[in-house]
Amino acid sequence: MTNPMQAALIDEACHTLHQLMLFVGNLSSAQYTAVHGTDARHTIGKHVRHILDHYEALLAQGGTASTASIDYELRQRDPALEQHPEITLEHLRFLVKRLSRLGGRQTAIRPITLAHQAGEQSALLVSSLDRELAFLTSHAIHHMAIIALLADTQGIEVPDTFGVHPSTLRHWQRTFPPRQQQALQQPPRQQQEVQS
Repeated sequence: MTNPMQAALIDEACHTLHQLMLFVGNLSSAQYTAVHGTDARHTIGKHVRHILDHYEALLAQGGTASTASIDYELRQRDPALEQHPEITLEHLRFLVKRLSRLGGRQTAIRPITLAHQAGEQSALLVSSLDRELAFLTSHAIHHMAIIALLADTQGIEVPDTFGVHPSTLRHWQRTFPPRQQQALQQPPRQQQEVQS
């Protein structure tokens, strides 16, 4: 059975990926694969694929019946996810479904070890599903903020809340009057028209 905190963390992760899904669904293949940076190594697609790889590593946790093991260095790095937005959309939908069912699995309560390498040293760090979900949301938001910058260079509008961490959104709710909050929650006009 999912504890309330774990349920909230799963909801945040699914909400974050849902935002990404709406964004990717409004992109053309050319926008998704357009290269950025002086070395031309950044694309929106590469950042999206990187986010998905990390969630997949969590969901593919190996180990024994009593302990799960995660290694973020053993990511899939599927080039199709960085080159084809339509494939990525299907993958995102499936990923959100799997994440939403995560709390109901017996594996949701077992301890997790995280394989980590620093320089030549490697260790198994003690973690938990809750800690990894919190990490993955922060990691995804960080990359979504970069994606928003890349989109901006192409003239693609993104919602004001895209790439903004849930803690910042909560701060905005406490700080700004309700009218300003509504403005922050509205997607740009261009995205509203595409979704209708």
